[in-house]
Amino acid sequence: MEYQIVGKNITVTDGISNAIKKKLSKMDKYFNPKDEVSCRAVVRSYKTGAKVEITITTKNITLRSEVKDKDLYAAIDISIDKLVGQMRKLKTRMRNKNNHDGLGKSIIFDELEDIKEEGNNSEVVKTKQYTLTPMSLEEAITRMEALGHSFFLYLDNEDEKISVVYKRDEGGYGLIQAENRVEL
Repeated sequence: MEYQIVGKNITVTDGISNAIKKKLSKMDKYFNPKDEVSCRAVVRSYKTGAKVEITITTKNITLRSEVKDKDLYAAIDISIDKLVGQMRKLKTRMRNKNNHDGLGKSIIFDELEDIKEEGNNSEVVKTKQYTLTPMSLEEAITRMEALGHSFFLYLDNEDEKISVVYKRDEGGYGLIQAENRVEL
């Protein structure tokens, strides 16, 4: 696994870097050794604690966790536990669908313990279709707020990209855009 460890409002010491690498190296057994696996860890320091964001990227899947805690090292542990939990959930979902292609090619499922799911949460219970209307980001935020939703899908009128604006847990808004443009 290739590591990139970044500090925001904190200097990443050898101790912090080594702790992250040591804990993440235990996850190597979960990934296909033929795949290129990269890990980016962002460590932030606040007055009341720390936040750790870990993103693991392979050719077929991206796993991400974000944890705030009073103790930096506890946040690292919890973040890695979340990543392993995501992989276990993926294993269960792939097994239920009898599908080990695509996303699951990068993960060695035999190394992961099964999880017991309460009910089948992967069932699609509602489908909605609508035409994307070209609009500005500001208009999309206004419409999202008016609907009382936490996200809104629209076609950006400036660059003609499919876009999603969403409310962030920390406050403010986030924007996700498709890299390919829609041909009208």
